[in-house]
Amino acid sequence: MKFTGTENYVATDDLQMAVNAAISLQRPLLIKGEPGTGKTLLAEEMASSLGMRLIPWHIKSTTKAQQGLYEYDAVSRLRDSQLGDEKVKDISNYIVQGKLWEAFDSEEQVVLLIDEIDKADIEFPNDLLLELDRMEFYVYETKTLVKAKHRPIIVITSNNEKELPDAFLRRCFFHYISFPDHDTMQSIVDVHFPNLQQEVVRDALEVFFDVRKVPGLKKKPSTSELIDWLKLLMADELSAKLLQDRDLSSALPPLYGALVKNEQDVHLLQKLAFMARRRS
Repeated sequence: MKFTGTENYVATDDLQMAVNAAISLQRPLLIKGEPGTGKTLLAEEMASSLGMRLIPWHIKSTTKAQQGLYEYDAVSRLRDSQLGDEKVKDISNYIVQGKLWEAFDSEEQVVLLIDEIDKADIEFPNDLLLELDRMEFYVYETKTLVKAKHRPIIVITSNNEKELPDAFLRRCFFHYISFPDHDTMQSIVDVHFPNLQQEVVRDALEVFFDVRKVPGLKKKPSTSELIDWLKLLMADELSAKLLQDRDLSSALPPLYGALVKNEQDVHLLQKLAFMARRRS
């Protein structure tokens, strides 16, 4: 069972090695990288490549680790008891399975995605240490032990908004997705737009990497934003022509709103263009 990327996902040799090492070690794969570098998509394509079902658990700032195991719906049980419903006698009717339980209970091995773990409270990773280590947890309400039928392949993504605890990091295999170089980005674009004129791709990549190199940029455009920009250029032939005939010192790139996402960066690029015009 080896991951080598898919026809929809360009995986570098380093990334393939990290994925396969985590699978061999039976450790969670912790993926970090700039937003938009394909961390979440990696889990989806791993599941597709390995022929497994994907169970995604998207973390929010309010998410608690317990929710990944199960939740006890005491409110519904109280309401049903007031209505005289017979099912209140069996407390298991009010136990709601979480994503980890779903993964543990699967009859086949699955890929479990814990997406953007750094959004949650700092204690969130520590609260999952035992369950991820032993692949089991205890349901106190029903006095039952839930054990994984098959150890899931776990992918954990982080945008580095918070530092993760050392005890948690020790249990993971770590990989940082570096921003793609020009050749890798060309391959990614070719996957998404196999019929796009190479002249347009060449000019678009040149502009894209020039924007990323601008010093002081608050948010550099990501891979996903490049893909969005190319979609717009394909839909607007005039913009594509403007891109090819552009004067770098005269204006921002056409449809720049797909690449630049805040007013500070727009003002910075406008200022640089103005300075370039004055020097010319």
